[in-house]
Amino acid sequence: MSASGLLLVSFPFDAVTHAQLRRIRPRGVCCGSKKGWEFPLSAANNLKQVLGERFVIEESLAQWLSWLEKPLPPIPTHADLIRLAELDNRLDDGRTPLAHQRSGARWLLARRGALLADEMGMGKTLTSLLAARAMSRAVGVRVMVIAPLGLHAHWQREASSLNMHISLKSWGSLPPELPSAGTVLLVDEAHFAQSLNAKRTQSLLRLARHPRLRAIWLLTGTPMKNGRPIELYPLLVAMDHPLASDRHAFEEYFCQAHWKNRAGLQVWDCRGASQLNELRRLVGPLILNRSKERILGLPPKIREEHLVTLSASEARGFDHRIRIVVDEYRDRVQKGLVSADAESLAVLTAMRQISAEFKLPAVTKLVKDLFREDQAVVLFSSFVQPLKLLKSYLGGELITGLQSPEERQVSVERFQAGSSNLLLASYLTGGIGFNLHRARHVILLERPWTPGDVAQAEDRCHRLGMDGFLTSHWLQLGLADQLVDSLVSNKAERIQVLLGSRVSNIKKKSWTQILKMCLDHE
Repeated sequence: MSASGLLLVSFPFDAVTHAQLRRIRPRGVCCGSKKGWEFPLSAANNLKQVLGERFVIEESLAQWLSWLEKPLPPIPTHADLIRLAELDNRLDDGRTPLAHQRSGARWLLARRGALLADEMGMGKTLTSLLAARAMSRAVGVRVMVIAPLGLHAHWQREASSLNMHISLKSWGSLPPELPSAGTVLLVDEAHFAQSLNAKRTQSLLRLARHPRLRAIWLLTGTPMKNGRPIELYPLLVAMDHPLASDRHAFEEYFCQAHWKNRAGLQVWDCRGASQLNELRRLVGPLILNRSKERILGLPPKIREEHLVTLSASEARGFDHRIRIVVDEYRDRVQKGLVSADAESLAVLTAMRQISAEFKLPAVTKLVKDLFREDQAVVLFSSFVQPLKLLKSYLGGELITGLQSPEERQVSVERFQAGSSNLLLASYLTGGIGFNLHRARHVILLERPWTPGDVAQAEDRCHRLGMDGFLTSHWLQLGLADQLVDSLVSNKAERIQVLLGSRVSNIKKKSWTQILKMCLDHE
C-alpha cells in the first residue's frame, strides 16, 4: 500500500509484465521503472488474476483485500436516515438546530462523499454531527473527526450537546487504519489537504480510500484558498469524484498545466486556472456553499480602505530600510548563499514587513478613535513584531503561534467577556476556529496572500451572534500593498466563479505583470 492508500505494484522491469499492467482496469499509473505502478483498490481482483502467484501481497494490503470480500451491511434509505436524525429535536444544551443546519444535514446524508463549504460562522460542525449521528444510529459506525488541535474543545462541546461519542484526531497525527466496524469521517479545515505531496494529504487520502469507510464529509469555507483548481483536486480525490480519476487530464484541462523551464529545469506547472464554469457545473452536486447574508440574513461585511501616507522624512527612512534589505540580499547572492532569481520576492516580503511597521501611527490613531466610540476591535497581521509593538502602545490581548492552544483560548474568552476591547492576532493562529463576534470592527494591517485567509480572518467576527454590520479596515501603504490586494482580488474572482452564483470569464493581470509594475515603480 502507498502512503495515500493506492496499490503499489513493484517489480524488476520486464516488457511482458509492463504490457499486462497497461491492460488492467481500472487503469493504473506508471510512476517509472524504479517506482512501479499505482492502482486504485478496485483493481485488486484483476491484478490478482493477471499477476497470480508471481507477486507477494504485503500484510496491510491483505487485510484490506479481506475486508473487500466481506462488505459491511448496506446503508438504509435516505428517508430512514432523515427519520433517525431527529433534526427537529432540541439539543441537550437547549438549542434547536437552525433551518440551514437541518437542510445541510439532509444534504450530507444523501452523499457518501461531499464538501460542505458554507461560509465561516454558519455552524458546519453541528450540521455534520447531526448527519453523522443518524449514520451511527443506522449502521453502528464510529465517528472520527479530523480537526486542528485548537478546535478539539469546540468539537467535543458540540458532540456533547448531541450526546455523541467522537474520536478526535489532529492533522499532525492521522491514524493509518479505521475501525473494522465502519467509520464516518468528518474532516474540518479540509483545505489543509491542498497538496498531494504533503504527508497529511496522503494520510487523509489513505483513510478516504479505506474499505471500512462509510462516508467522508469535508468541511471548509475556503476549498480553494489560493484560487487554484489544483488545490481542489485532493478534495475531489477524497470524495471519489469521477474528475479525480485522471490527474493529468484534470491538470491540463482545468489548471492550464504545461512544461516550464525554471532555473534550467523542466517542471510541470499546474498553477493556472481555466474552464472554471465547467468545473463548477461538474463538481456542484457534491459541494454545498451558502452565504451568511443570504441564509441567515446577517448584516453585510463592509470594507474600508485607509490610505497611509508618509512624510518626507518617513519616506526617506522607508527607502533606506528597503535599500539595506536589497544590498544585504545581493551581498548574499555574491557569496553564493541564495539565488539571484528570488530577489523580487525577498524585496516584496521586506517591503510588506517594513510597511506594517510604518503603518503603526495610523493604525494606533484608528484604534483609539474606535475606542472613543466604545467599539471592540480585532486586528490581524502576518508579522508578530508589529503586533507586539501595538500591544505595548494600546494594551489588549495578543494571540500568536508562540502560545499554547489553552493560552489562546483564555485570551479570546477575556476579549469576548469584555475585559479588553482589543485583540491582536496573527493570521495563522487567530484566523482559525475562534468566535470573535463581539467585535464589529476588524483591522487587517496588511493582507495575507490568499483570499481564503482574508475571509477566515474577517469571518472570525462576521458570524452568528454579532450585533450590527462588520466593518473591515484595510490599511494600504505603497505598491506592495496594492500588489497583494490585487492578487487577492484576482484569486477571489476565480473562487467566486467556482462557488458563487456568478458566471463570467476571468481577465486579469498575471503575477509577473503586477510584480514587475511594483518593482519598476519602486
